[in-house]
Amino acid sequence: MTTKKRIPMRKVSSAVHLTLAVHRESPQPMHRQIYDGYRAAIVSRTLRPGQRVPSSRGLAVELGISRIPVLTAYAQLLAEGYLETRVGFGTTVSRSLPDPPVSAERAKSHSRSTIAAGFIAEHRNLPESMLHPPWGRGWGAFGVGQVAFEQFPFKAWNSLITRHCRGGNVKSLDYGDPMGLQALREAIAAYLGPARGVRCDADQIMIVSGSQQALDICTRALIRRGSRVWMEEPGYRFARQVFALNDCRIVPIPVDREGLDITAGVDLRLDARAVLVTPSHQYPLGFTMSASRRLKLLDWAERAQSWIFEDDYDSEYRYENMPISSLQGLDPNGRVIYIGTFSKVLFPSLRLGYIVIPRGLVKHFQAIRVAMDIGPPTLLQAVLGDFIREDHFSRHIRRMRLLYSERRTALLESLHSAFGPDLEVTGQHAGMHLCIFMNRIHDLVIARRAASSKLWLVPLSSSYAGESARHGFILGYGSTSAEQMNNAVGKLQTAIYGQPKHETRDRE
Repeated sequence: MTTKKRIPMRKVSSAVHLTLAVHRESPQPMHRQIYDGYRAAIVSRTLRPGQRVPSSRGLAVELGISRIPVLTAYAQLLAEGYLETRVGFGTTVSRSLPDPPVSAERAKSHSRSTIAAGFIAEHRNLPESMLHPPWGRGWGAFGVGQVAFEQFPFKAWNSLITRHCRGGNVKSLDYGDPMGLQALREAIAAYLGPARGVRCDADQIMIVSGSQQALDICTRALIRRGSRVWMEEPGYRFARQVFALNDCRIVPIPVDREGLDITAGVDLRLDARAVLVTPSHQYPLGFTMSASRRLKLLDWAERAQSWIFEDDYDSEYRYENMPISSLQGLDPNGRVIYIGTFSKVLFPSLRLGYIVIPRGLVKHFQAIRVAMDIGPPTLLQAVLGDFIREDHFSRHIRRMRLLYSERRTALLESLHSAFGPDLEVTGQHAGMHLCIFMNRIHDLVIARRAASSKLWLVPLSSSYAGESARHGFILGYGSTSAEQMNNAVGKLQTAIYGQPKHETRDRE
């Protein structure tokens, strides 16, 4: 009688084996690859609390590597609390890790768009369509805010940059003054007096990254959340976003050919905390605030103990008379905060502007600025200060005034030729844009269609906060040469009518 030899059964491991690849050619160490793989699996819940992981020896054999990288990776995972050792169980995923907050199906549906929608719901005055409108994404004909980049004096500017880079010292690497570089503030103060009629000295000037940051600082410093703010209607849509983010209650005040209608504003809300105006060249309609309206606005601000934010964004460019002096220069009571920027007169990516602050508010504004970003970077401030002091700035302004006047004239002639003498145009006497009004059109629809053809038409209706918006287009002419203007207006006709208007007449 023969007996069968008992074959011992192989013990099967209950550990969860993770599909893990280790690449010897990778610059990342093997222990780090193992660590990253297991941590990602634990965080994503591919490996769940309490599940066993292979022994260090078993994983090393499986991967065909030395045991040392595995031990190093496990040690790190144990130290960070992703793994734990249990007597009789070996090494397992830590049982103290929380369960997933939502199911896998719910996690898939809880997308970024859902989170974004929740944010927008809280900030109802900041519609998503205004964050990146299609007509604001490109460079070319009619882009508002685009300048004649090719005319910039690069040689002088680059020379100044080289000078400051070569002459740098240890101190220039430290934090600067929260108010901005003293030399630049002195240069701006010297310019603003004769050029804009602004009454200030360098100690009242704060350097900022542009008009948006300037307005944000003013709002944080002077307006309580929930307070009413007057805005021109139509007005600058990006300013509306600043006020909305600071939880201000925007009150649209109508604009006519004399500028902001102060009487209408008083009838609506006397208790507004502040008002934003563009008195020298109203955006977008281009009207200049009359002297009587300016005095009425200053009187209202003093009686209501409110603030006036004066945005003087492109006041250097007037074509039929001298530049209009600032509202701030008329203010006897320190109620006007003056905002200026170099984006239109030099170039947008410079990201330098300034605030002229009433003397009694300087320390308060400085405290707000330190809390926000400590202060502005210094290199380009130093370059710009020399650019102004050495007269490059004033020469550039004079050249650009002549060039933009030529481009404006070419645009007006092409528009009247294409659309006839009855076309309504405003804002043509100053700045770098004008407005045209069109009947029986939907400017948003046309602007989206035109953007797909690389034509950048800003719809006028987007500048209105209320429902009774006029339709038309804001046309920038800074970046389009006089020779190209007629062709650009031809494309505008096609965008509006589907074909050049004169062809339609011929077929009739």
